[in-house]
Amino acid sequence: MKVMLRMNDAGTLVVYVAKKDLEEEVVKQTDCEQGKILTLANGWELEFANLPESKNLPQTVEAKRLA
Repeated sequence: MKVMLRMNDAGTLVVYVAKKDLEEEVVKQTDCEQGKILTLANGWELEFANLPESKNLPQTVEAKRLA
């Protein structure tokens, strides 16, 4: 699924999923074999193959929902 990543005013990474009209802060980042797994405040886990650096945000990227 396509998601938009950005930094909020507090400097926290935020994920926006347009199809679900969902915007949540990232509460945990975990490295995995395929890239990174971001855990959102609502409990969702999204896997990213290549996560952009925070200086290149906002950016739309492809993610896979794990949970």
